Amino acid sequence: MHELIDPAINFLVTFISNIGYLGIFIGMFLESTAFPLPSELVVIPAGIAASQGQMNLLLIIFVGTLGNVLGAIFSYYLAKSLGRAVLLKIGKYLFVKPETIIKVEEYFKSHGSISVFVARLLPGLRHFISLPAGIAGMNFRLFCFYTTLGSLIWTIVLAMLGYEIGENRALIKEYIHIIIMCCAATCALIIPCYYFFKKRKKVISKV
Repeated sequence: MHELIDPAINFLVTFISNIGYLGIFIGMFLESTAFPLPSELVVIPAGIAASQGQMNLLLIIFVGTLGNVLGAIFSYYLAKSLGRAVLLKIGKYLFVKPETIIKVEEYFKSHGSISVFVARLLPGLRHFISLPAGIAGMNFRLFCFYTTLGSLIWTIVLAMLGYEIGENRALIKEYIHIIIMCCAATCALIIPCYYFFKKRKKVISKV
């Protein structure tokens, strides 16, 4: 297995180092526009490159977060300007299936604005959550706040993961388990808090 993993990691680290910070920005921008480019393939190798002194960790986090946020804003305004009906028709040309839009839209409707933040920490949802937010006309400042917060946390986690892995390939499996545990723990904390505030909001609205 390591015979396959090591060359792949070396290739990604070299590639990311060569394309530099502009490449990281473009990659993270595209990831936020539903383009099928996982942020893990961009930021983790960059973090490894930083551990080897080839890149700066803080710049990786800053550029990665900036690209992610601007990509999300692009998707937000695209969805807001096109509208739901048009987006469902042309979504397949934008790498988004109609059923995906519907599912993410249902998630957004059932969980509200906080879903923008939560989805930014969940692979599979983070790419698309800006679309229902734009369709619904979510408050732009609140959208930017939740998107920036979620993108920053996600980018820091990936960059630090890559940095800690560094040259030690044996840590890969260990850190994958740690990430899964951290994600599960985060969800375990976020979900009860969400329902608590949702219930509290309903009580306040009735008063």
